[in-house]
Amino acid sequence: MQAEVKWVEEFKFLGQSQSGHSIVMDGNGGATAPSPMEMVLMAAGGCSSVDVVDGLKEAGQKVTACNAKLTTERRETAPRIFTQVNIHFEVSGENLSPEIVAKVAADSLEKYCSVCLMLGKGIEMTHSWEIV
Repeated sequence: MQAEVKWVEEFKFLGQSQSGHSIVMDGNGGATAPSPMEMVLMAAGGCSSVDVVDGLKEAGQKVTACNAKLTTERRETAPRIFTQVNIHFEVSGENLSPEIVAKVAADSLEKYCSVCLMLGKGIEMTHSWEIV
């Protein structure tokens, strides 16, 4: 996998993926576009949500919605890395099994989500969930 990031102006950068997609990032605290750290956070939420939805479907669960809410703690001084990330999954569907929801959420962070597994090497990654 490859990507390229080009400086556009001021603190704006254009990221281009190998698959041909582009996204603007703003290194000025996210004033005009997501910041790079926000992109990392959204990547973790997206990657883990894929695992949760896929896991629920594979288990025969009738999932209709999945919303991942991510919260973080960061160091106060540079580099301002994340020190803790929590992903709270809100899932909806017909007769969802709490045991299966708990298992697929845990499996995502512990076994399958590439982004979360990379982040988890240096920070505390936690999760929670609820059926709504």
